[in-house]
Amino acid sequence: MLTGMTTNLLRERGFRSLYLAAAVSQLGSQITYVALPLLAVTVLGAGAGEVGLLSALSTLTVLVLGLPAGAWVDRVRRRPVMVAADLVRAAVLLSVPVAWWAGWLGMGQLYVVAALVGAGSLAFDVASYSLVPGLVGRDRLTAANSMLVGTSAGMDVAGRGVAGVLAQVAGAPMAILVDALSYLWSALWLRHVPEPTPAAPPARLPLVPQITEGVRFLFGNPLLVGVAVQGAMANLAFPLCSVLLPVLVVDQLGHPEWVLGAFLAVGGAGVLAGSASAHLIGRRLGPGRGAWLVSLATAPAALLVPQLDRGPWLWLAAAAWFVLTFRTGVNNVLLVSLRQQVTPDDMLGRMTATMRLLLMGALGLGGLLAGLIGELWGVRASLWAGAAVMALSWVPILLSPLRHAGPAAYSSGGTSPAR
Repeated sequence: MLTGMTTNLLRERGFRSLYLAAAVSQLGSQITYVALPLLAVTVLGAGAGEVGLLSALSTLTVLVLGLPAGAWVDRVRRRPVMVAADLVRAAVLLSVPVAWWAGWLGMGQLYVVAALVGAGSLAFDVASYSLVPGLVGRDRLTAANSMLVGTSAGMDVAGRGVAGVLAQVAGAPMAILVDALSYLWSALWLRHVPEPTPAAPPARLPLVPQITEGVRFLFGNPLLVGVAVQGAMANLAFPLCSVLLPVLVVDQLGHPEWVLGAFLAVGGAGVLAGSASAHLIGRRLGPGRGAWLVSLATAPAALLVPQLDRGPWLWLAAAAWFVLTFRTGVNNVLLVSLRQQVTPDDMLGRMTATMRLLLMGALGLGGLLAGLIGELWGVRASLWAGAAVMALSWVPILLSPLRHAGPAAYSSGGTSPAR
């Protein structure tokens, strides 16, 4: 249900164009999220280690490019960066069905594709997070992020569900082709997004001091440190729980591909429900307190995910996955909005890039650990490791000033903590 504020946002051509671009692009991205590892498992016969590496490469590029990308985005206009990132990702993904049709597709190419798509996503996301505050104003950040995160979650549901069916009916390469076309759609819509007048960036500073300034800003802010540690734990846990699901669900348990797509789509539904509830939770409890209490209340669900099996355990694991991703939807809206509110405009790119370095680095590490644990001790051992980390990921909020960020901080639109 749309509120008055979100309806007004959609009436503005700039935000509406950004919203439509992001929605369709996310639909395609979630198709590839399912189709790329399925392609590796079903067409190329990849094992747990190869699937884990494939997942990790899409995020480990952040470790190399993350900090320079943030400093660079703070120096340039952000919309052209987003358009270029869309076009690069479209071209890279188009190479997969072409190589498959030609008969020379291999794991080496999939590794390169995953790394390049990860680099494009890094540039796009840093520019996008830096563009939104100037586009909608800081007083409407939570409403804008609720729409963007909620729609992204809706596309998760649709994309992952469609991916399972599409991969089974037409093949995984055709599913990846759909994602490539979605990035072209996104680039076309971004032409209508206005570029707000940038704040004066520290363009005269050399790159290294500029990067250092952004890192010091984040680690000098106890509130942002709490957000980073909690997010890193969650991002480490999710790939441990999910990267090897194609191996477990399709290869070991013998379920058809659509079951995997449906299970992952349940996660998208959870994020959608959480993002839709985040605004109310934030107003009642505040961003930090809300994130902490929701994380604590949903922690026991993590212990059901490794029980995934045939029969009733499939449904119980899916329900637990919904609960965990509900928490993700709440945290994505509340904590991302809080990050944007407490960060000056000329620091947004560097703060976002530094945060992504930590969060996506944890995601990539989780993928590598999933492959390693899966090879050494089996797929379920990886799921249990992820469940343990997920169940404890509320602790960093409890130990940080975030737990005191109540409704007053939420409604003020940007209280600045000590820096």
